[in-house]
Amino acid sequence: MNPEKDSDKMSVLSQLLAIVKEISGLPECRSTSKKMYYNLVRRIKLLSPLFEELKDGEEELEDSEIRGFESLRVALDSAKELLKLVNEGSKLYQALLRDKIAVKFSQMTDQIEASLSSIPYDKLNVSEEVREQIELVHAQFKRAKGRMDSPDVQLDRDLELAQREKDPDHETLKRLSENLQLRTINDMKKESLALHEMVVSSSVDPGDCFAKMSSLLRKLKDYVLTVNPEADSSEGEKGLIKHRSPVIPDDFRCPISLELMRDPVIVSTGQTYERSCIQKWLDAGHKTCPKTQLTLSHAALTPNYVLKSLISFWCESNGIELPKTQENCRNKKTGKFVSDCDRPAIHALLQKLVDRNPEVQRAAAGELRLLAKRNADNRVCIAEAGAIPRLVELLSSTDPRTQEHAVTALLNLSINEANKGSIVNSGAIPDIVDVLRIGSMEGRENAAATLFSLSVIDENKVKIGAAGAIPALIDLLCQGTPRGKKDAATAIFNLAIYQGNKVRAVRAGIVAPLMRFLKDAGGGMVDEALAILAILASHQEGKLAIGQAEPLPVLVEVIKTGSPRNRENAAAILWSLCTGDEQHLKTARELGAEEALKELSENGTDRAKRKAGNVLELLQRFEVAVNS
Repeated sequence: MNPEKDSDKMSVLSQLLAIVKEISGLPECRSTSKKMYYNLVRRIKLLSPLFEELKDGEEELEDSEIRGFESLRVALDSAKELLKLVNEGSKLYQALLRDKIAVKFSQMTDQIEASLSSIPYDKLNVSEEVREQIELVHAQFKRAKGRMDSPDVQLDRDLELAQREKDPDHETLKRLSENLQLRTINDMKKESLALHEMVVSSSVDPGDCFAKMSSLLRKLKDYVLTVNPEADSSEGEKGLIKHRSPVIPDDFRCPISLELMRDPVIVSTGQTYERSCIQKWLDAGHKTCPKTQLTLSHAALTPNYVLKSLISFWCESNGIELPKTQENCRNKKTGKFVSDCDRPAIHALLQKLVDRNPEVQRAAAGELRLLAKRNADNRVCIAEAGAIPRLVELLSSTDPRTQEHAVTALLNLSINEANKGSIVNSGAIPDIVDVLRIGSMEGRENAAATLFSLSVIDENKVKIGAAGAIPALIDLLCQGTPRGKKDAATAIFNLAIYQGNKVRAVRAGIVAPLMRFLKDAGGGMVDEALAILAILASHQEGKLAIGQAEPLPVLVEVIKTGSPRNRENAAAILWSLCTGDEQHLKTARELGAEEALKELSENGTDRAKRKAGNVLELLQRFEVAVNS
């Protein structure tokens, strides 16, 4: 068997199984797109036996078959994103633009069918039963091509009336409330947040569509309040809601003060801040964006009218008066928007974490995640209430969203130093590593961030490395989103401070991806790659592995043209490689390193000057030895 082909086979089939598992675990759809949603989910779930049987089999796949499965992986990954978008998105948006949503599902069906057509089932070594099932699924996708859901005439008529009339009749609003499943105030709040998320994440101006949805949501909210003001919850939950402060969406908070913004403005990097806070920052002489640390190209502040409108609407929906002023830009959240520590609410949520209903568990874990993020008092109260062991148990949940909430809640709790020890003592590290290995992408990213937070304590670096985190972090470093790669790199860097983890990282193959990042100047990972390579180069195994990757040309180029910190790290790596290695010294001299190092020894950071001076001394000794 060809090891390389076998590796490709295992990789693509494992990814396909992971995607199907994640799609199978998606919650019930409650929007007008639910028929299309269920049909797509049902068909995709039927593909699982094929992937499982091929993965367990010993026969290798041909290159054309691997390409076919890779094409299917891309299609199913797109399908997963569409399904999540529909499930978590605004119901009003989907109702008003049902034709567009239907076209997306139709295109998705076409893409999956085309991928299935490229896979020769008759040549695959699978059982007759599995082959027949896959042929049946393929036939279903073929029949579904080009088919569109029949229009819902009554829903279209009700939407038109509700938009046109200032005060729509009771029956129209009742039908809309039922059809859209916006029956309670809690449903309205969720829809408001979904609407907000859609507008904030959109790259285009929502314009009239947003205005229509806002108007419809207000009318439906008024209707629900009139006919069923307490339809929000069960009897047992009503007492809890009285104590609970509304959770302010993160995008509504100023990144500096963490308070609700009243006058949001955009700076040149595209980040939004409360005007008074960013103005105070600029007046203090700062030239960078507080959140991204990027240099501001200008100091102009542009009003963010869309976000301001969303904040006003959210405040109105939640019965909150928009703050009149924010004279002082504070780091602690005060005022009536959030309570410092809501113990009754926290204890009620802990009971729900052990509820047998998965949806109740998921909602409770999500709320604890937000509470733990909100302020320091909550982090102490949640831990003291005994939430950490229960959240650790949910790391093994089969529901991806619950798993994401649990690991992110632990991440937020770990900001408190005392909680780090409690999390580790609860046996969380192996379970966090499992989420890092096989969780959803968001779960993996937050698992990496949690491990970084825990690794601040030196003894935890040893435990995390021993639990097998480093190969999983390297996998995320290679395959993750830009954010995931950054989280993985930060965790790896911190873990590699411990000598034993340097060896683990090198043996797990970290040098090759780091070199790829280093050579891809536009990939955004050069800083992280250099920082990790510099720390690995201090170990003999790291030094040998880096030296075999022929890094000198790119290191010398960084020393010539890189940022101050990157030049410093490049010089440190070069010094490690050249110490006791005449071949590297010869190559460095041929690449013109001496001139760049002289300039660095005069104008670099203090550490860069020392490292540059050390390499120059090695080069001079080498030259003397060669000449003599």
